[in-house]
Amino acid sequence: MNKIKLLLAEDELSLGIIIKESLETRDFEVTLCKDGDEAFKFFLEKEFEIIILDVMMPKKDGFTLASEIRKINKHIPILFLTAKSQVQDVVEGFKIGGNDYLKKPFSMEELIVRCLSLLNRIKIINETQTLEIGTYIFNYTKQTLNLNNNSQTLTNRESELLYLLYCNKNETIDKNIILRKLWKNDDFFSSRSMDVFITKLRKKLSEDENVQIINSRNEGYKLIC
Repeated sequence: MNKIKLLLAEDELSLGIIIKESLETRDFEVTLCKDGDEAFKFFLEKEFEIIILDVMMPKKDGFTLASEIRKINKHIPILFLTAKSQVQDVVEGFKIGGNDYLKKPFSMEELIVRCLSLLNRIKIINETQTLEIGTYIFNYTKQTLNLNNNSQTLTNRESELLYLLYCNKNETIDKNIILRKLWKNDDFFSSRSMDVFITKLRKKLSEDENVQIINSRNEGYKLIC
């Protein structure tokens, strides 16, 4: 059985260890980070299915980290842990893109149930969701790109790259972010490989003149649609 890969950012080490050990008894594989910067680094380097963020952390708080994650991945479930109880804090968490909110202190069983509920919800969404890119219909899960009943099959890397560009459509996403997230490093050879995949996607999207992938001042790429 494949374990559920979970990213946990909690600066209170004793609590973080308790959460990690509790989740790992229920078929989760947990990467524990002590601050927001470390968590973002691991998010770029590894693949996760769900994220738990403490709101109050050094270097980068949970809300800031969630905002940065949402620029890369719009759909991964994010659950906030916090001692805050103000209504505006709860509202802010959901506005940023959080999916759930658990106030400290909490029971481990409740945390596990909420995580499993979020995973089930996102699975249903992913099975049914298609994305519109101009006149194209992109199915990220099935890795297909459709136009006027003509279907193109994408490779896994093409699909991941197009999805990342779509999550930031009409905005430039830094080349190094793309490379670290998808290629796991930002060396010269990875950069050249990325350029090749960008060229492939441009060709597959070429039948809609209103859809473009442009190189934005050598800073990164932007999907215009």
